[in-house]
Amino acid sequence: MKTFKAISALLSYPTADLQSAVPAIRDVLEADGLLHLGQRLALEPLLSGMEEGDIYDLQERYVLLFDRSRTLSLNLFEHIHGESRDRGGAMVDLLETYRAGGFDLTGPELPDHLPVLLEFLSTRPLAEAQEILADAGHIIAVLAERLTRRDTPYAAVLTALAKLARAGTDSPEATALLSEKDDDPEDLEALDAVYEEAQVTFAPDPNAGCPISRDILARMDLPRTPAAAGPAQ
Repeated sequence: MKTFKAISALLSYPTADLQSAVPAIRDVLEADGLLHLGQRLALEPLLSGMEEGDIYDLQERYVLLFDRSRTLSLNLFEHIHGESRDRGGAMVDLLETYRAGGFDLTGPELPDHLPVLLEFLSTRPLAEAQEILADAGHIIAVLAERLTRRDTPYAAVLTALAKLARAGTDSPEATALLSEKDDDPEDLEALDAVYEEAQVTFAPDPNAGCPISRDILARMDLPRTPAAAGPAQ
């Protein structure tokens, strides 16, 4: 289902390529029909904002949300294992799942990065993809809730994913995650202190979104610029 690739692109670091691909992303979401009309309309503020917004403003917003707010991290295992060594073992298991499915991980992102997982799911049958997504459903539902609280258009993306995962925030696991205080991305001193205490570092690189966004768009067969709709090089 190309819908998973389209959502993966929307959750990647904004680039000029991604901006020019927004019309094609709309077409994919409509053609696949995995998201109903109401869900697609809910995505429109993000799509139109990404299409028309200043690229530097879009990138700054993305970094503040996902790279400088650990409670909004798109690296899923960070919400379960934090920076502990258990996260490394879970990462290895996930990599094995990717390899068993014939999926080669490219780009600088970690295996548990949500856009990477979504790209893998786009290669699997829908029932299997939803089952795998459900394993992370409570995290996705919590991210949707936190993004809704911040009144950001990215909330619609995670809300749609939570629906696909048939997940809500009423589970004990989700309740425990929501009990954690949200990070303040403007409080750099507090964020630095948290990272200094970490024993193992798996933090995302704020500049790493560009390559993976490019790779995702290429594999979606979406135009990387209005004049370059042919096969990716």
